[in-house]
Amino acid sequence: MFAPITPTVRMLLILNIGIFVIQSFMGIPLNSFLSLKYLFSENFQPYQVFSYMFAHADFWHLFGNMIVLFFFGPMLENFMGSNKFLIFYVVCGIGAGLFHGLINYFEMLEMEEAIVSFRALPTPEKFLAFANEYANGFTGQQFFQYYNLVHEVFPDNPDDVKIQSEVVGVMESLRNSYLRNSSMLGASGATLGVLLGFGLLFPEMEIRLLFFPFFPIKAIYLVTFFAAYEIYSVIDQRPDDNIAHFAHIGGMLFSFIIIKFNLLKHR
Repeated sequence: MFAPITPTVRMLLILNIGIFVIQSFMGIPLNSFLSLKYLFSENFQPYQVFSYMFAHADFWHLFGNMIVLFFFGPMLENFMGSNKFLIFYVVCGIGAGLFHGLINYFEMLEMEEAIVSFRALPTPEKFLAFANEYANGFTGQQFFQYYNLVHEVFPDNPDDVKIQSEVVGVMESLRNSYLRNSSMLGASGATLGVLLGFGLLFPEMEIRLLFFPFFPIKAIYLVTFFAAYEIYSVIDQRPDDNIAHFAHIGGMLFSFIIIKFNLLKHR
């Protein structure tokens, strides 16, 4: 049902797996160098919009992306040709990174506006809203201190200038931490672009997955499920979800545009 492995897919597999092996078993911290930082931070470098898609956090992160590339990439490469498939893959990956960065930019604007609004009129309600939105990363003693400030110290003393200043400091600390530590890595944007491209070009092809459901499913239904899941995940916004769903959506969006408007003129 699937085509034999093709040259570009083989090269991408070797590159991704090779970088993971070097990172994991040779102690060379490539991920910190390759990952995509916040586009407007001092840690951002232009090459990162390309390099991030070849670095992975752990084995299962790598495995999930490479299994999609391994199964669905060869048919697209045979259909498009090796050079155009490589362009398609890279554009989906870069598009995913830029889309993720654009969403991060608007999120940072909202954070800045929340801090400015609090400075103008410091109220416990504004601080609580800010905490619910941005303070999910606190753990242990740090969490309890922050919790007390949000729910007890500041609400009990809303007009205390010193406490207001402490609150502003905490809010700015969260903003600065985000600017320093925000990063993304992984080939998911590119590989989900491949998956969507496969579904659009071969919508009626039936696929039997290695896991549930254990019956054939048409490619168009499979990619529709993945797209719907990513959109749902963005809406749901679970605090413990560290997956860059907007990057996934970005990769699929660029894939859709390329295929829909035949930008690579594969036919």
